[in-house]
Amino acid sequence: MSYRLVFGASGYIGSHLAPYLASRGLAVRATSRNVEVVASRDWPDVVLAEADALQPESLDSVLEDVDIAYYLVHSMAAGKNFPELDARAARNFADAAARQGVKRIVYLGGLVPESPKSTHLRSRQETGDILRAGGVPVTEIRAGMIIGPGSAAWEVIRDLVNHLPIMITPRWVFSRSTPIALSNLLHYLAEAPVLGETAGEIYDVGGVDDLTYKEIMQQYAELVGKSTRIIPVRVLTPRLSSYWLRLVTSVPTNIARALIDGLSQDVIADDDRLANLVPQKLLGFREAAVEALEADRKHALPARWVEGAIACREFRPEYGFYSKKTSDSAHSSASADALWRVICRVGKDGDFFYANWLWWPRRFVDWILGGPSFRRKRRHPDELRVGDTVDAWRVIAMQPGKQLTMVMEMKATGAGVLEFDIDDNKNDQRTITVTAYFHPAGVWGMLYWITLMPFHAFIFRGMTRVIATRAEAEPAT
Repeated sequence: MSYRLVFGASGYIGSHLAPYLASRGLAVRATSRNVEVVASRDWPDVVLAEADALQPESLDSVLEDVDIAYYLVHSMAAGKNFPELDARAARNFADAAARQGVKRIVYLGGLVPESPKSTHLRSRQETGDILRAGGVPVTEIRAGMIIGPGSAAWEVIRDLVNHLPIMITPRWVFSRSTPIALSNLLHYLAEAPVLGETAGEIYDVGGVDDLTYKEIMQQYAELVGKSTRIIPVRVLTPRLSSYWLRLVTSVPTNIARALIDGLSQDVIADDDRLANLVPQKLLGFREAAVEALEADRKHALPARWVEGAIACREFRPEYGFYSKKTSDSAHSSASADALWRVICRVGKDGDFFYANWLWWPRRFVDWILGGPSFRRKRRHPDELRVGDTVDAWRVIAMQPGKQLTMVMEMKATGAGVLEFDIDDNKNDQRTITVTAYFHPAGVWGMLYWITLMPFHAFIFRGMTRVIATRAEAEPAT
């Protein structure tokens, strides 16, 4: 059997491409540096594997029996040295693909203007060059702004419009782009590598509209019924604007900065060669935006917290797609069953394991604002099932003995998820981890999260240790 390998399946495009290819009846292998991340996506027809392009020894096994390999990794979130990491990863992957006899590498790059100023765009261009220098034919598809739930550029636009009725913006709002619908891009990625004439070629792809970022924001505002006034100023550079984006958008800071740095130049796809080879109906921005919003609303209930899942955002698409996160862990010699029994008593009689004197005032504020705190009782004192309420929380997913996921229903400027994980360690020990995810709603949501961060760090450190201690004292069953 020959596979199509989606290398980097936990990323934005990879998480959509893997199930898309599988839905077309293709044999798909999907990889991530942490296989549990892609396992949570629940793709029944996709083979999962763990690999890291920066660890060459992990590559040969996942490239075995692969005829087409999609290379979708980048290191923007790694900090300032991401170009060096991207180059090393690309060399490792190209060498391993050649050793395993891969027939084609498909690389998704970004549209590149003449003399690109952005380090991000230059790095993406260099990655393509490195892959082409290997022994496997490469098809590079370059896209600009992708319109789909979870696309970093799309989420920045959504956060800006949803939460800022007046925007003081830099001159980059007049830069032009040819945004492409996620569905159009996936079709290109699926069809292009099976054509012999695409080997060794570079294609620029986009939708039918050529728009400034100001026009994109205005059209999105009209679509969602927002009134947005955009005031461009000359003194606000792309780099300066990336700093205030920290307070407006939940998109990870390093990614948002790299995106903004690339907005100072026009990125236009004026190449119709692939459109002629792979015909399809290309969507305009409004059509693509409607499709993206509808895809967001139809997101299935996950088996656990998944980045951007609408159920984890109170079914409020205006809340940030990306989350802020705080967690802590503790080790325990107790069995997974004992740990699970303790976890299932969370909130019983107002007991949240640690620092209840901090939980109480937050619940009181929620009660004053008309929230569910203090108003609801547990269905059962010691057992939980999906749908149960625990004070101001509701169980949305669970894997007994392993994981409990609860969504916050308190009054807040965003949506929260609290997750408990039990993992087996060596030496017959287990690790209990408590994690809070928060999807902020604009500036107030970000300030809310920043204010609570030190309290979360303090509370979760104590919670995990109390759970471990109580489980060790649990009677055997």
